Amino acid sequence: MAGKIESRLAELGLQLPVLAVPQGNYVPTTVTGNLVFTAGQIPLEGGKAVYVGKLGVTCDIDTAYKAARLCALNILAVVKNEIGDLDRITRIVKVVGFVNSAPDFLDQPKVINGASDLFGEVFGEAGRHARSAVGAAVLPLGVPVEVEAIIEFA
Repeated sequence: MAGKIESRLAELGLQLPVLAVPQGNYVPTTVTGNLVFTAGQIPLEGGKAVYVGKLGVTCDIDTAYKAARLCALNILAVVKNEIGDLDRITRIVKVVGFVNSAPDFLDQPKVINGASDLFGEVFGEAGRHARSAVGAAVLPLGVPVEVEAIIEFA
């Protein structure tokens, strides 16, 4: 039986992606105390990049916003794998987003809103978080966005 959070995802027409295999010498999550720190998640489905491009060159804000939402879903998938049940999440504490940007692209926050908005839609007030939105010269596989999070659980 699905819990409250997975039921909310279903109401939104969303489902958790299959976990991607790390492509380097790292783990997808690390737990200390009651916090889960996630590795950066990129917009992958089935192990393949769904979105690619550089903002201000070959990718628009709306597309990158959708990519950031997928990154947030991948975050929830790795957290569920770590703690077993998304209903254990008590707060999204911090989100850091990296945006593959041309030097003159200045709307990184609008892109990372894709992840922030998803967390708010799913968790309500507990989804509101501190955040950084940073421009990057390039990201793995040429994706437009990478997102990581710190999440509190009980």
